[in-house]
Amino acid sequence: MGRLFWKFFLAFWLALIVAIVLVAALVSLHEQRTREEAASLAAGPRAELALRSAAATLRHGGVDALRDWLRDDEAQRGPPGASGVYAVDRDGVDVLGRPVPADAIENAREQLRDGTRRARRAVREDEASGLLLFVPIAEAPRRASARGVPRRPRPPPLAALAGAGLLASLAFSALLAWYLTQPIRHLRSGFESLAGGALDTRVAQRIGRRNDELADLGRDFDRMAAQLQQLVSAQRSLLHDVSHELRSPLARLQAAIGIARQDPARRDAMLDRIERETMRVDGLVGELLTLARLDSGAADAPAETVDLAELVESIVDDARFEARAAGRELHYEEHLGRRHAKVRADLLHRAFENVIRNALKFAPPGSRIEVRARSGEGEPFRLSVSDSGPGVAEDERETIFEPFHRGRAGGAEGGYGLGLAIARRAIELHGGSITAAPREGGGLVVTIELP
Repeated sequence: MGRLFWKFFLAFWLALIVAIVLVAALVSLHEQRTREEAASLAAGPRAELALRSAAATLRHGGVDALRDWLRDDEAQRGPPGASGVYAVDRDGVDVLGRPVPADAIENAREQLRDGTRRARRAVREDEASGLLLFVPIAEAPRRASARGVPRRPRPPPLAALAGAGLLASLAFSALLAWYLTQPIRHLRSGFESLAGGALDTRVAQRIGRRNDELADLGRDFDRMAAQLQQLVSAQRSLLHDVSHELRSPLARLQAAIGIARQDPARRDAMLDRIERETMRVDGLVGELLTLARLDSGAADAPAETVDLAELVESIVDDARFEARAAGRELHYEEHLGRRHAKVRADLLHRAFENVIRNALKFAPPGSRIEVRARSGEGEPFRLSVSDSGPGVAEDERETIFEPFHRGRAGGAEGGYGLGLAIARRAIELHGGSITAAPREGGGLVVTIELP
């Protein structure tokens, strides 16, 4: 499960728990109010009946009879409860010797002074004996007086609680919706900008420090935009370079045709010039087509099992013949424990050949080019080609694998700067890598590794 799932899950779970707790609280408060109202209604008549019975017993039988009645009433009811009656003298002493809270006596006297009908239900005073008969105020309902008797706090109305719950749920839902939709709005804005041609659009910074799938989507969007920007920039650069490379041979073709028309005596020489320039254009177009197929994935020819040793040796034999003709020496060293591999042979042949011929091109006359092929069980196939040419500056060791790039040290050499670019794409298509590094004593070492 993803992080966004847990955010949804915990958020809705929390909302459900809050709703359940709120409903339970509302029901509990409602039931409590109902019980209190029912108890209040029941306590009033019982308290009044008990006080009348106690007063009648005191009036007709005296204090001793009242004491016996209170004992019988306490035996029936247990300790003084909802309608338990106290009888205290002027000193606040109960006739049965029971402890009486001082505030209960004071409240009873205030109710007696209040004189209302409800107060007379809970308090009586016998003039003859001086006894004060009352039901404690905690059990008998009473009306708050203006003398500061505290009123029992009333629970908040159900409508107020429901309204508070509604507002809380609305606020929580709005916050959750804003939290979830804000990065989506940024992504939508980014897509609109990208579709409008603003390839430098980025959204991860606007999304912030979130750590969920939406933030990952924003970072993926930035990577996609950067890749698109790089591809479009490379395409524009490629078109510019192609037009520049084609302009020179086409200009020479036009010049040769013009000279042949003006001077028929030089027609054969101009035809030779036209043939050479046509071959140059044909070679350039061929390499461009190869590069385009590699970039678009159209070069995914079926793989076949190839003897790597034979493949490299055939390329080395051809290159050694050319090296001798140019006054150079090519040395080949092989340590191949694993000879066979399933590869796209034509692409791999093109990559190896381009790297080796590139070394021949830049190696000075009389120098030596070294080619080494190594592999073992569980080890990658590694082909290294080293020369003692002018080498490549450190800041160009990556760019030499880009189309139409020719190093500053070898800028005067022929070619279009497509050989190493084709080699890199062919090697990467096989899951390998190609790198350039300086050679000890001067020159360049190009290394190819295949898994």
